[in-house]
Amino acid sequence: MSRICDFGSGIGNSIPFFRTHFPQASLTSCDVSERSLALSKQRYPDSTNYRLIENDRIPAEPDAFDLAFSACVFHHIPHDEHAMWLRELYRITKPGGLIAIFEHNPLNPLTVHAVNTCPFDVNAKLVLARNLAQRLAEAGWASPRIRYNLFFPRALALLRPIEDKLGWLPLGAQYVALARKF
Repeated sequence: MSRICDFGSGIGNSIPFFRTHFPQASLTSCDVSERSLALSKQRYPDSTNYRLIENDRIPAEPDAFDLAFSACVFHHIPHDEHAMWLRELYRITKPGGLIAIFEHNPLNPLTVHAVNTCPFDVNAKLVLARNLAQRLAEAGWASPRIRYNLFFPRALALLRPIEDKLGWLPLGAQYVALARKF
């Protein structure tokens, strides 16, 4: 991946992971919050391009990115706006490019409890994986698929090596929705 868009990048918590796993990639952090982007710039002054999302539009040319990435953002967006944002992410992703959306799993009771008791998530509305996959398809993304992850807490970390085999099981704390633009 040479060009990555981090949609809803917030204060840059994903930047260290992109630096580790995609060290040669050009990363663009996009968010609706000027304050979050400013904090991200303070934390990682030399690591990324920053773009403020305004007027329901990501400030990027069509087909600009190889990967559109989002981590725990869509549960903060009203569900009736998901299709619009998925189309916007489709617009900025090049043909053959990938979208990867990580979300909290509302089928996991511990995740639901964590979200319901987190002040940051006071207005959050969790998204069922099958609904997000359907919205991806409706927005033009090809062959959406879901993988569940984060099955075992730290106390059971010895079991984490088997998590890759459990991706089909809708009980993980989170899931990733993947699709391509063709």
